[in-house]
Amino acid sequence: MERRPLLAGLALALVGGRLLKGEVAMAGTTAGFGMIGKIKAKPGTRAELVAILASGTGAMPGCLAYLIAEDAADPDAIWITELWDSKESHAASLKLPAVQDAIAKGRPLIAGFDLSAETRPVPGSFLAGA
Repeated sequence: MERRPLLAGLALALVGGRLLKGEVAMAGTTAGFGMIGKIKAKPGTRAELVAILASGTGAMPGCLAYLIAEDAADPDAIWITELWDSKESHAASLKLPAVQDAIAKGRPLIAGFDLSAETRPVPGSFLAGA
């Protein structure tokens, strides 16, 4: 398994909890960098991997949203969606201690990465929080 997709996938999974907890205000936000990825957990370890990835969601400078979602059709797949103010902020997040810890804990549970794409979020297209 290549290191760069592993780090990107794990980093992707680390910031999403902030969006679900309502800690990120999306209205009027302009994101400069996004990632969408699908991580395949080893059979039977998806819940454990999600817990590890969610536990690493803390202060992530430049992270506007980080969402972890379970694939409805594949019991071992996780989708991660990230929005960042810049690609540089995303790269810097990979060096944070909480991210490094989650990478070390999550790596043994990952079977592979099925899909990974960098995106350019469209300004003004975010949904405002309720």
